[in-house]
Amino acid sequence: MNGERKIIPSNEEVIASMSRLYTTLSQECQCDIAAVSQVQMFEKSTFLVEEGQLASTFYFIASGAARAYYVKGDKNITAWFAFEHQFINALDSYFRNVPSPHYIELLEQSVVWGITKKNAIAIAKKHRDFEALSNKIILTTLLSLNDHVVSLRFGTAKERYESLLASRPDITNRVPLHHIASYLGITMETLSRIRNPKNGI
Repeated sequence: MNGERKIIPSNEEVIASMSRLYTTLSQECQCDIAAVSQVQMFEKSTFLVEEGQLASTFYFIASGAARAYYVKGDKNITAWFAFEHQFINALDSYFRNVPSPHYIELLEQSVVWGITKKNAIAIAKKHRDFEALSNKIILTTLLSLNDHVVSLRFGTAKERYESLLASRPDITNRVPLHHIASYLGITMETLSRIRNPKNGI
């Protein structure tokens, strides 16, 4: 997958897919969104957001994969992943107008849709269906992050890994194992034992 050149869909196609997947947007709303947003292809390892940057754009992964991560001392800590048909952003920076505390990096060549905060606010004021979409995105993101926090607090390492595979069966083919271990809050050695139970857990 990583070696294939992706076909860039039109802005209108991506917005229509968001309408199908999340909440129905009127044609007028879709046209207004298309006028102030854009779809771009980025290469693997491109940063959508860097630590210290003011994040003023909301992103939708049309195809590809991304991860958000923190750098603390010599540690690189993965906070969450986003794959096709999912949104990602530095939420603290976007909503509080403060520098981003983390990075967002593309893990694959990716097709990404983006809209600035200024344009998103203007569209939401004009179209209640876009406001509903924004609210659903925020709720979905917060619930997902909450589930991950609960999993880290109360799930065993094996349970966390199995839950991740259940939600994203292809993740080990698309994301380096050390990023997965970091996301699960475990060491590479523990992840290796979970993945190879014959070696002992």
